[in-house]
Amino acid sequence: MFRHLKEDVSSVFHRDPAARNFIEVLTCYPGLHALLFHRVSHWFWSRRLKWLARFLSTIARWLTGIEIHPGAQIGNRFFIDHGMGVVIGETAIIGDDVTLYHGVTLGGTSWNKGKRHPTLNDGVVVGAGAKILGPFEVGKNAKVGSNAVVTKEVPAGATVVGIPGRIITVEDKASKAEKDMAEKFDAYGLSPDMPDPVAKSMGVMLDHMHAVDRKLACMADKMREMDASYEDEDLPALKDEDFSAAIEPCNEQQEAPAKPE
Repeated sequence: MFRHLKEDVSSVFHRDPAARNFIEVLTCYPGLHALLFHRVSHWFWSRRLKWLARFLSTIARWLTGIEIHPGAQIGNRFFIDHGMGVVIGETAIIGDDVTLYHGVTLGGTSWNKGKRHPTLNDGVVVGAGAKILGPFEVGKNAKVGSNAVVTKEVPAGATVVGIPGRIITVEDKASKAEKDMAEKFDAYGLSPDMPDPVAKSMGVMLDHMHAVDRKLACMADKMREMDASYEDEDLPALKDEDFSAAIEPCNEQQEAPAKPE
């Protein structure tokens, strides 16, 4: 049951630049401790020693702040960074090279027995505070942003953010700009290039107003063709810069640090 220990420790060095040496990782990383406890408790669980398995998982929760049900299936090189508040349900299945950050929940949405927790395929990264709820799959190499709430299947290579979770890019269909943004996805699912919903809404409204202006101009031309005496007043032009200038100060105000009292 400890045959994966070397790989588990190596995965910490690969994904945490703060890790300095083997002894530090082995003694000071609660995510690794929780995983080692789970390897043992899952061994007991699979041999129908379920009370002992649950007791060990409870001890692990007391010591690490990470709750992994002994029935959960976890692959190789699994890494939990920081770890406090992570919850992994009984029927969750986690593939190889998966990374979870603190506050992640792999939960269920039903009290029925059977498969009720998510399946995370190889290479999935789940940002801090994210909730993945239900018996569906998160595809290979998908990324779930910080504090996202995901309740439906995520395709391979996709990046999901928001509440409810929405796909902002899919690996095979993404534009170059979207792929660049996905590559900048960091541990907490935050990026300066993430879509701004306010700016996006304003852009849609502005596009609609431009379309209405074009249609009205076309109608005015037809009216002049029908009646030479028809005169209409020119409307003031709308400029994209006027809208962006209104949005930027708002964003700057939100990002400004609080002044000390």
